[in-house]
Amino acid sequence: MKSVPTGSDGLDSILAGGYAPNRVHLIEGSPGTGKTTLALQFLLAGVRNGERGLYITLSETRDELLQVAGTHGWTLDGIEIFELIPPELSLDPNQAQSVLYASDLELGETVRMVLDEVARTRPTRIVFDSLSEIRLLAQGAMRYRRQVLALKHFFAQHGATVLFLDDLTSSENDVDLHSLVHGVIRLEQLAIDYGAERRRIRVFKMRARRFRGGYHDYVIRRGGLDIFPRLIAAEHHRDYSDGTIESGVGELDAILGGGLDRGTSTLILGPSGAGKSTVALQYLYAAMERGEKTLIVAFDETQRIFLRRTKGLGFDTDKFHRNGMLRIAQVDPAELSPGELSGMVRDAVDKDGVRAVLLDSLSGYQHAMLNEQHLLLQMHELLTYLNQQGVVTIMVLAQHGLVGPMQTSVDLTYVSDTVLLLRYFEAGGRIRRALSVLKKRTGAHEATIRELNISSQGIRVGAPLDEFQGVLTGVPEFLGENAQLLKTGFDDR
Repeated sequence: MKSVPTGSDGLDSILAGGYAPNRVHLIEGSPGTGKTTLALQFLLAGVRNGERGLYITLSETRDELLQVAGTHGWTLDGIEIFELIPPELSLDPNQAQSVLYASDLELGETVRMVLDEVARTRPTRIVFDSLSEIRLLAQGAMRYRRQVLALKHFFAQHGATVLFLDDLTSSENDVDLHSLVHGVIRLEQLAIDYGAERRRIRVFKMRARRFRGGYHDYVIRRGGLDIFPRLIAAEHHRDYSDGTIESGVGELDAILGGGLDRGTSTLILGPSGAGKSTVALQYLYAAMERGEKTLIVAFDETQRIFLRRTKGLGFDTDKFHRNGMLRIAQVDPAELSPGELSGMVRDAVDKDGVRAVLLDSLSGYQHAMLNEQHLLLQMHELLTYLNQQGVVTIMVLAQHGLVGPMQTSVDLTYVSDTVLLLRYFEAGGRIRRALSVLKKRTGAHEATIRELNISSQGIRVGAPLDEFQGVLTGVPEFLGENAQLLKTGFDDR
């Protein structure tokens, strides 16, 4: 049975193609969740396919619908709009022939006029907005159910695919209503302590059809609902060539056993300012010089500051940004939903051919999640997906503190293939940086701790600090005769 496109690519993906043809579907949600917008997308998709659409409204006027469409840049040409509104909303006597007043009509007469309009226009797509008014006119659960059932059978006889809209102003008949329709989709809006509200969609049922369960994030933008299907990594596989990417700094690659392997994820841990982003950028910059596209998702700094900072480190990232090799996505954690982030990364990989991704930093990403458990699950799916695409993924996570014992707000080491640890330590009256690799699943790596120096001349990695003990504590003890530390002929950064 061929599916009926919903007008949203994301919802089509969730429903394995779209709505079931010639069936009644319930779209429910509180006011402000986007039911009307989603319904208009459905009818407009029909217009593009040469199908006749009918919008039956008991709750909004034609002008209100046209205004909604206008905010999205749509025209409703080709869609019939049938109004049943209270008389006080229209004082124009010239509209007496086309405007019917639901408040003056018995329920049976109201339904009969709807049926007459459907019989006259013979649409293949119908939106009925909303069942709340039918519920009020029915003044009883039994009569309400009987009228909804009558509408369902009538629409089925006319071969139409129908969306019933319900604003959930009363929940007493929800279970009965769910049993009458072929499919149930609910839109939700969640208020969080800080930042924009989050919206999500869930398919409750779809008879005799497969669909993707669970919650899926969505946003309302100009152009309609942008829905982000929940990422299931097992559905995405791609053949890619194994290999190791190098940074261009021999000592840095050496401590990592040659570099970073394709199809793996690397977590760089350390305190603020220790050089996490710079080490990550060294690998991305080398990838761009080899002609590979990269994506940087920046939570903690603006695009302008990023380009200025990297220029000061000797990286000419601006040229790669201009020619499209570098894509910088500056995001606000307070405004971004997890599903939107996954969708952004997937588009960059699938459509733009990105081969290296940097999330800077996961501390910012964590603020976009409702709790730690959700972050771990989301990151597991996202990293698995990227690994299966052969993408090199680098994540930056700041630790609390500067020297001494440190901790992170969330443990992501077990979902990462490689973990790189950066530390400050004091020696010779100077603050220095140390670099070590804690694990690498895909091959051997050095177990040494090396000094890291970052300046306007780039990254330098020193010899193993084998004459020190306690470097990772921040206060090392010198055990040798000649400290093998890097000469600092220029200022550290």
